[in-house]
Amino acid sequence: MAVKMRLRRMGAKKAPFYRVVVADERSPRDGKFIDEIGYYNPLTNPAEIKIDAEKAEKWIANGAQPTETVKSLLKKSGIVK
Repeated sequence: MAVKMRLRRMGAKKAPFYRVVVADERSPRDGKFIDEIGYYNPLTNPAEIKIDAEKAEKWIANGAQPTETVKSLLKKSGIVK
């Protein structure tokens, strides 16, 4: 089972809010997930990023692959160099 760290879209129409989740890559974007590790709100100025560093590092150590967007969010929050 390949595990990915990716965004799950929440919020109303034209007002997106994302949760950073760890999920099986075969599950749908807003479907079943294994663990929720944070959130991302692009509508605030500056964008609000809150990710649990301990959980993120644990999942990366266990082999979870972050998507490009999640990787950039991890870099901005200082979790990944």
